[in-house]
Amino acid sequence: MTQIKNPMEIFKLLEKTNCKKCNKPTCLSFAVEVFQGKKTLDQCPYLKKDIIKNYTITPQKQSSIEQDMEKNLNNFKKKITTIDLALCAKRLEAKFSNDRLTLKILGKDFSVDSKGNFYSDIHIHAWVISPILNYIIDGAGLACTGKWVPFRELKNGKTWDGLFQQRCEKPLKQIADTYTDLFKDMIDIFKGEKVENHYVADISLVLHPLPKLPILICFWEPEHELESNLNIFFDSTAEKNLNIESIYGLVTALVTMFEKIAQRHG
Repeated sequence: MTQIKNPMEIFKLLEKTNCKKCNKPTCLSFAVEVFQGKKTLDQCPYLKKDIIKNYTITPQKQSSIEQDMEKNLNNFKKKITTIDLALCAKRLEAKFSNDRLTLKILGKDFSVDSKGNFYSDIHIHAWVISPILNYIIDGAGLACTGKWVPFRELKNGKTWDGLFQQRCEKPLKQIADTYTDLFKDMIDIFKGEKVENHYVADISLVLHPLPKLPILICFWEPEHELESNLNIFFDSTAEKNLNIESIYGLVTALVTMFEKIAQRHG
């Protein structure tokens, strides 16, 4: 039997009709809940039994996810102790002083020393720390080109695009729909910048979750019979400076921060 390792492997088995017969709005959301143990494969009316029996899924409970995240974080911290942070700082054009490499994360200083200790002006969630350390260890430090591309057009973006839309763009659109004024204020909250008339969007924000990994958020307000829309774009060099899984994790963490701010605002 084949062990399922992530929601996308489940998604690939499905018909992708979004028929809603499993009581979920999309096949992707069904795949996520199967992976979390909230639903089972046989609840999809289109999956044949001979296919189902060839796969095994170990439900990913929250504690298991947190343990995996902690394990990955510890691995990154161990690797930090084996590399030359001064050379990393030079490659990334970051600051290095008193055994600390310092980056700007959403306009705030984040530092790491050669022992793997972190220092930050703001609370940094583990979901964010892992991509930051990945950026420090493996990022090419390439300068941005100014050419914006959607997530799916990044080299390995297509594999993760369905999950990216579900976990990043859709919830961010809901925030923009409900708290449009607050969404505009995110420029100040996260030290971003406004871009005029980019893609003819009503709101265009550029945020800098990492120095050489900017993201462009474009929001189109509803007009006449057209629904609102939101898309997130990346510089064409993004995947050279951070791998696709870490890009996904970084934006997911950013959207989670947006959601928490919106909840307090509401």
